[in-house]
Amino acid sequence: MTKAVWNIDKSHSSLEFTVKHMMISKVKGVFNEFDATVEADVNDLTDAAVEFSVDLKSIDTRNEDRDNHLRSNDFFDIENHPKMTFVATDIKKKSDNEYDVVGDLSLRGVTKPVTFDLTMEGVHKDPWGNEVAGFSGSTKLNRKDFGLVWNAALETGGVLVGEEVKINIELEAHKQA
Repeated sequence: MTKAVWNIDKSHSSLEFTVKHMMISKVKGVFNEFDATVEADVNDLTDAAVEFSVDLKSIDTRNEDRDNHLRSNDFFDIENHPKMTFVATDIKKKSDNEYDVVGDLSLRGVTKPVTFDLTMEGVHKDPWGNEVAGFSGSTKLNRKDFGLVWNAALETGGVLVGEEVKINIELEAHKQA
């Protein structure tokens, strides 16, 4: 198989995150608006071109006040930095269907290298004869590395918002003719 362009099917894809709250529980959220460009031979992703763009305004933690706080200057500062982006710079094969995807993550005006653990879930034809591929990815990052430093001390010790953010991506992509 040769390199092809794969378009993300947003209705069958998700971009989710998890962060500790009050040091005892976890808050989960999603970004509802994101796009990706993938140019790849799905049998060997090592020379794939992968780019992501996330509309930070689309954050949804199921709490409007919290979402608005996350959009503010305390966190994402979406007025000045409306997008989070990722551009792959190196992809290493770990096994038949597992890869390390290293790239530059840009958030709030800061760009840092991040590595996603990626699993190529497979390729099938849909009922209309189109080739469809599935990918799952995850990474962890420290939000303070990207200038997201707001926090509040808890009366009993510790802080309101954890520093480590776990990101999970599920993508369904359709091969373009």
